[in-house]
Amino acid sequence: MSWFSYKNPDFHSEGAHIEGLNVGFSSNEDQHIVLSHIHSLCKSIGIRHRDLALANQIHSSNVLVVDRGGVYPNVDAFVSKTPGVALGIQVADCGALLLGDFKNKVIAAVHSGWRGAVGEIVPLTINKMIEVGAEIHEINAYLSPCLGVHNFEVGEEVSSKFPGHLVNNDDYEKPHIDMVGLLKEQLIDAGVLTSNIETDGRCTIDEDSLFYSYRREKEQSGRMLAIIKLNKF
Repeated sequence: MSWFSYKNPDFHSEGAHIEGLNVGFSSNEDQHIVLSHIHSLCKSIGIRHRDLALANQIHSSNVLVVDRGGVYPNVDAFVSKTPGVALGIQVADCGALLLGDFKNKVIAAVHSGWRGAVGEIVPLTINKMIEVGAEIHEINAYLSPCLGVHNFEVGEEVSSKFPGHLVNNDDYEKPHIDMVGLLKEQLIDAGVLTSNIETDGRCTIDEDSLFYSYRREKEQSGRMLAIIKLNKF
């Protein structure tokens, strides 16, 4: 099963500095409030918070296989084949990629901004899934709302790291990059079937009432949470 939490501006916690259901460890919010929001979210979707694996994400290409919940440092992707364990990724413009081979009971969750994308965190995660028993043609992929190309302005030091066909140098004053396009290409190049890839398509910066966006809100931005769980059979 998988879920993606929205900003939910009607949700309010007394004493919170950031509106809505902010579940981000790296946000400018009291950590006790963030943890209470995570507990509330877990309760609402029927999972035990102690079964949820979360990361102190660092925009790396580090992938970790886990068999229990908890908070893990210095990692940006999880893989698990343990029934009952839920994997969570926090985002606010970056992409959260959820992967599942439900035939062989292997799941993964990936945090990818442009650094993770060019660092090939997606193929590294897929390789780790295969190592623990997944089959490439059985993997299904879901990519969360994230920063769209029309809002993803970068400098040439970043755009030069992307394939030329995924950089728009014509329609804007500065380069704009297609991170979603790169992630999809990496999935397909790894062997994931195109028919098994679902992208949300919405841009986080465009939808103020639905999504947090660090580019739009800066230090007042919260984080959303993408979760995938391998149910017990």
